[in-house]
Amino acid sequence: MAELNKLNKKSQKRNNRAGFLFLLPLIVIFIGLLGYSFYFLIVNSFRDVTITFRHTEFTGLANYKTVLTDLKFWRSLLNTFILSAANIFCGLTFGFFIAIVLNFKMKGKRFFHALFFIPSMLPIALMAAVFSSMLEYKNGIINQLLRGVGLDVLAHRWLADPRLAIFSVCSVSVFLIGIPIMYYTADMTTISDSVLEAATMDGAKTRHQLFLVIYPMLKNTHKTIILSMLLGGFREMERVFLMTDGGPGGKTEIIGTYIYRATRSAGSNIGLVCAAAIVVLIVAFLISFIQLRLTEKNG
Repeated sequence: MAELNKLNKKSQKRNNRAGFLFLLPLIVIFIGLLGYSFYFLIVNSFRDVTITFRHTEFTGLANYKTVLTDLKFWRSLLNTFILSAANIFCGLTFGFFIAIVLNFKMKGKRFFHALFFIPSMLPIALMAAVFSSMLEYKNGIINQLLRGVGLDVLAHRWLADPRLAIFSVCSVSVFLIGIPIMYYTADMTTISDSVLEAATMDGAKTRHQLFLVIYPMLKNTHKTIILSMLLGGFREMERVFLMTDGGPGGKTEIIGTYIYRATRSAGSNIGLVCAAAIVVLIVAFLISFIQLRLTEKNG
């Protein structure tokens, strides 16, 4: 028996070694690319660098000072959080309730799963174009429906009104709940029927089971969705760029469009862009760190 255990351990070590050697080239490439990316950002964030990289000049913390005192940067960061909050809200509410409905035994369940998941598979640029058309003032379907029922007063320039533009952009989030639905559907299979049966025997009604039993038991899924949606907001660009281009008056500017605009502006300073990227990376890292600590604390 002891010899068999030794053979099993040796076999496991060989398998682990073979797996590591197989992954080693990919690990080296990944670390190399990631390391060079950080090196490029950090080094150039302390320089005044032209977009052609023909002229570089060390400027110390000047780029960071410019970024941190730029109101447009802070507005774009705030709008990024607003967009992320919209994604999180839609995922935790619509995504959860739709997953609950789809968890029932019903005909066409797979069809509805695919139906809600398809928008998440489509290019965000396509979704942005569709919503831009729907929210267009004169011929958009939203305003046409409002006018059709005699509510002309509610017809607005949804994407041109500084008060409504950011919320109009956030409305796309309603159709991007496919991933949260998938998370919830997968994790609800781990909830034992005996738990729900015990709740029923204790007199818990359906709504009580939903909010006091099922929802708390999926807390790890909630955390996963919150973190992925929050960090996903920092990768957003196409939605805002195609729907409003950051307007009107910068009211919908987000980090993605802010950095893009900084690289495309006349006399652009790549060092300034790198400094902005470093600040954003620090914010994203802090969010991830806090989320992970809260996850460990709450088990």
